[in-house]
Amino acid sequence: MLKYYQPYMPTGPIQSYSEPFFGGGAMFAHVIEKYNPQEVWINDINSDIINIYQSVASDFQDFCDCLQQHSQEYLQGNYDQRRAYYYKVREEHAWGWEKWSKTQQAAVLYFLMRTGFNGIWQINKNTNNRYGTPCGLLTETQVYDQDNLQAWHDVLKQRQVHITSGDWSQVPVCDFVFCDPPYRDSFADYNQPFPDLELEKLIKTLEQHDNFWLCNRDSGDGFFDNVQAHVIKIPVTYTAGRRKKTQTGFQAKKAMEVLIFRNLPVSATDSGLFYQES
Repeated sequence: MLKYYQPYMPTGPIQSYSEPFFGGGAMFAHVIEKYNPQEVWINDINSDIINIYQSVASDFQDFCDCLQQHSQEYLQGNYDQRRAYYYKVREEHAWGWEKWSKTQQAAVLYFLMRTGFNGIWQINKNTNNRYGTPCGLLTETQVYDQDNLQAWHDVLKQRQVHITSGDWSQVPVCDFVFCDPPYRDSFADYNQPFPDLELEKLIKTLEQHDNFWLCNRDSGDGFFDNVQAHVIKIPVTYTAGRRKKTQTGFQAKKAMEVLIFRNLPVSATDSGLFYQES
């Protein structure tokens, strides 16, 4: 989505940045490269996800060693062996994770997310309400990118990055805030409910601060119609997790995403790149 967000990005300097719903950190990486903020808060209520970033930052070598062991065993197998290994590790992660150190837990989860289906996060009852996404295509030639992990380690260690796991409301409002909460009617199951009342509370906070961004999905029910901010609507096509069942099989599903913020850069006003503004 960054290509759609680009015309509306802040034009001034950003000394501090916060992301209360961190997830994969794509916007974080973009902000680091473009604005070079000196102080950053990254937070997610999912402590297992945050543990990955904490381990990459503070226990990098042990994290990589554990990840490499799983990667080697997985990659040396054929299709059936890889499938069996994936579900074996997922079962251990679901029911035997307490025997591992925090770093081992992080590395195992990272391995599962890299080899699971399309990066989707799913929680299942049969996996102890922990990560339960099915295996992916099982055709990888590489499970992880060592250089990419090294770059993350360097960024997290070389600047002032606060890595926390808590409620979004506890995260400071900085020069730029990007909120990517669970989407309404989302396929992903984060095992952390985020009802409309909580989303309304987040929107009220957005309406009080400049350079406070929120992205979500427009379900066409008028939920975002009265927001006191710019609402940019962007048509997208979901190719995983949101497919529509038809008589001829599953097809990619059209949807409308929203980007909400208060300040509008002059460059965006002049560009004519609004997709739809309410």
